[in-house]
Amino acid sequence: MMKNDEAFRYTRVLSIAGSDSGGGAGIQADLKTFAALGCYGMTAITALTAQNTRGVSGIHGVPPEMLKAQLSAVLDDIGVDAVKIGMLHAPDIVRTVAWAMKHYQVKRVVLDPVMVATSGDRLIAPETVQVLVDELFPLATVVTPNLDEAALLLGRPINGAHELEGAARDLLALGAPAVLLKGGHLPGDDVTDLLLTGAGAPQRLSSRRIASRNTHGTGCTLSSAIAAHLALGEPLARAVALARGYILKAIEQGADVFTGSGHGPLNHGHAPLVQRKQARG
Repeated sequence: MMKNDEAFRYTRVLSIAGSDSGGGAGIQADLKTFAALGCYGMTAITALTAQNTRGVSGIHGVPPEMLKAQLSAVLDDIGVDAVKIGMLHAPDIVRTVAWAMKHYQVKRVVLDPVMVATSGDRLIAPETVQVLVDELFPLATVVTPNLDEAALLLGRPINGAHELEGAARDLLALGAPAVLLKGGHLPGDDVTDLLLTGAGAPQRLSSRRIASRNTHGTGCTLSSAIAAHLALGEPLARAVALARGYILKAIEQGADVFTGSGHGPLNHGHAPLVQRKQARG
């Protein structure tokens, strides 16, 4: 019989996010990403959405006490190696998540401030934005807004690649220790994201734009992939680079597939890895 301190466990990643009934974004995309990258995925659902490739037709928030029960059930028993935080639609939901991150002393937190769906539907109440900044930015390892989300956070648009660094520095000033500002919404044949931490020079990560209408859930998938690689022990810059490589292949491999009549999902399972085991202790 193997002793308890010699046993193995899986690499554990928790998604705290909304459910997407269409399966392309939110909790569903997160779980697919964790599995594809060899991690054991867990969830704490913040809201149910009625959603498909054309848009969001309804949102039903989970009560804060039920969210707290989910978080406590998972973290008291299974534990976690990294957390991805997505859609948090109301101030009490944000405060509940902040409580859990502090109470359980979670060390690797990827905060994806989900505010606007690919379809353009707004997913967060206006009064929630400041609470999100005050409560969760300081607890995150990295914050991963796209340009629309960064514009909401900063109160101004970002009009070109030359403005990415200034916007990222202003996001750091809001309390985030590191920012990955995603430039995919800018026009052009190349996509440039910018990673900025409190120490060191900004890192620009560029790639050729992949022609595809299937871009639903790209932000959820990227933040989940970063969390998975952090959980597997990668430093932040490498976790971001590896996650970016994964999502580019997922977009490429899903570009010619028709799912629904709007923005379809990525191919999350294009190259799945074996679920990783590591020694307990």
